[in-house]
Amino acid sequence: MRALVALAPQHHFVCFGDRRAFEAFPLDAPNVERVTVALDESPTVAAAADGARTPRDMLRLTRAVWKKSPDVFFSPSVYTYFPLPPGQRAVVTIHDAIAERFPHLTLPTLRARLFWKLKVALAIRQAKVVLTVSDYAARDIARVLSVAPGRIRVAVEAPADEYTPVARHIAEAEARAAGVPAGAQWFTYVGGFNPHKRLDLIIRAHAALAAESSIAPHLLLVGTTSGDVFFGELNRLRALVAECGTGELVHWTGFVPDERLRALHSGAIANLLPSECEGFGLPAVEAAACGIPVIATVESPLSELLEGGGIFVTPGDLQGLLDAMRRLSTNPALRHALGAEALARARALTWESAARTTLAALEEAAA
Repeated sequence: MRALVALAPQHHFVCFGDRRAFEAFPLDAPNVERVTVALDESPTVAAAADGARTPRDMLRLTRAVWKKSPDVFFSPSVYTYFPLPPGQRAVVTIHDAIAERFPHLTLPTLRARLFWKLKVALAIRQAKVVLTVSDYAARDIARVLSVAPGRIRVAVEAPADEYTPVARHIAEAEARAAGVPAGAQWFTYVGGFNPHKRLDLIIRAHAALAAESSIAPHLLLVGTTSGDVFFGELNRLRALVAECGTGELVHWTGFVPDERLRALHSGAIANLLPSECEGFGLPAVEAAACGIPVIATVESPLSELLEGGGIFVTPGDLQGLLDAMRRLSTNPALRHALGAEALARARALTWESAARTTLAALEEAAA
């Protein structure tokens, strides 16, 4: 949104949100207008994996849009989509079809799956253009959600400006603050602790690698451990760490801001993202922008976006994940070569490019 507003000063952007959203809202520009909608519960909480917003709150949002009657409405995520006034032109972003492909791993109840299905169906019906984040996601959306390819536009995401390599001593100091002792290596994982992310494979592969290593590498699991509105399995994962006997090597960092996270990435062996599926995989791209290789799922656009910048594994392949982690932890030359290519690939992605595609989609839908 920052890039979009800067790119199009001739356009007027009306942003709808509740008080909680605007407390963290980053935009303050002459062509931006804020419309605060009083809600009983913030959409970022109410639209949870096992929750639902009240009809009254959704009606309040719909009414706010109806009063302003914009030329086109942009929903940057179907996650917080709400019904729009009849006839309202719209562009809706659908990041992936993970919930449809793996409902048992993403939506905990039949009720949640029904609400999700109805919301996505209505969003697709009301949208003139569907925006997504990668060619991989576009193919999934066309195949799984039956959206005509001609309606889909791709705005590829990018790492934030904060993600750049830092000096080794800074990285090591940040790692020590996270619990990694001096002289030890570490891997990073960043994201939610959700079943489809396959943290169970990461924990098991790490334990196997630690058992065969003279100096065991550590594992930094970066992400909030409370208040996650997505379907999580944190307790199961903690139990698995205990079962593997790697409690002293696995560090649950909680949320880490970008300025500190880039240091943890910069000194790591690799970033791990062996999910069942990723529509984009932004945490891996952010890690690549810090100059380290990734070990990521082939069920994503990452093998294309970061080609030559990592090792890509089949979902569920524990041995393949272990082999990749072993190769990068024991071969510094390979690690540095892949990290350099990952950095070059990540730097080629920009939010300005994504904003240009988004602006074109908005203007197309408004015409």
